[in-house]
Amino acid sequence: MAERAVRTRHLRRLWGLPRTLIAVTGWPAGVRRLHVPWHYWWQAHLLDCLVDAQLRSPAPARLRDISLLIDTIRLRNGRRWLNRYYDDIAWLGLALWRAGEELDVRRPSALDEIRQRLRDGWTDHGGGGIWWRAKDNLKNVPANGPAAMLFTRLGDRVDLQRAMSIVDWIDEWLIDPDTGLVLDGLRVDPSGEVSGVVDWAFTYCQGVYLGACVELFLATGNHSWAALARRTVLAVAEHMVGEGGVLPGNGGGDGGLFAGILARYLAHAAIVLDDKEAAQIVYLSADSAWRNRADLRSGPVFGAEWVMPTTPGRRRPERDLSVQLSAWMLLEAAAALERNEVHPTFG
Repeated sequence: MAERAVRTRHLRRLWGLPRTLIAVTGWPAGVRRLHVPWHYWWQAHLLDCLVDAQLRSPAPARLRDISLLIDTIRLRNGRRWLNRYYDDIAWLGLALWRAGEELDVRRPSALDEIRQRLRDGWTDHGGGGIWWRAKDNLKNVPANGPAAMLFTRLGDRVDLQRAMSIVDWIDEWLIDPDTGLVLDGLRVDPSGEVSGVVDWAFTYCQGVYLGACVELFLATGNHSWAALARRTVLAVAEHMVGEGGVLPGNGGGDGGLFAGILARYLAHAAIVLDDKEAAQIVYLSADSAWRNRADLRSGPVFGAEWVMPTTPGRRRPERDLSVQLSAWMLLEAAAALERNEVHPTFG
């Protein structure tokens, strides 16, 4: 139902062109039908959600849509796969990798371009890590976590070492010693010296660091990576989940995706590491999001805060594609747990 709602309210042709498929970023769409502004990384997460759905319930029509969406993202992005944000291209790389490896919908040249751009984003400034975007002074976890996951999945030995170096860099610089939560990033001077820590602890950051640790465990069998993943799950459980064990939201806009990203990688940790606590957070969050939805003729609308009853409206964050994708991602995560017979510790 979450998938159908996003399809009904958000998926459209790009500028009315045949054989295109893209998502408008708000509903009702209004001027956004022109696809301005352009939210590249939201479309990458839409692709990831469609891959989830195809694994859950295979359908030829959805497989065609996945291929159309991939090509339309490139078209809307000026016939380019890349932009100046390293986190954006890492997210598209992860979704493309999954489409190729899990569904055999392949775009090898796109992955090659993305991999090389991410390799070029690493410098020794601030002790290492990849920049958030080109010509910026921030190195953050939202860029480095997805890059580490993609480097690990691509299977190159040198890239695997890059992924390990990224996680080591995060572990050295950006773990709160009091809570174990992952902080956002470092400000770095042109000289390479760290000028400050961006000490926000977003759900997003926990998710991508957790995902990178789980991928490194899968690739190496080294339990030290599993231990770092477990530390992150415990930190989230103790210091981040709110009422009823439910993940908190972060409003609309880009923040609308944050909790769903954490849910995705909590489920991944639960499946790979048999982490019951991670599974419980996903199940409790999914149950709460579902119970607090608003039902419209076009399908359910999910809230930016999963513990609160949803009130749709033009000026509310629930109109954003990001918020609806986040809830869809959460429900797909819970479905993946069920398929893999990873059960919660309650009920």
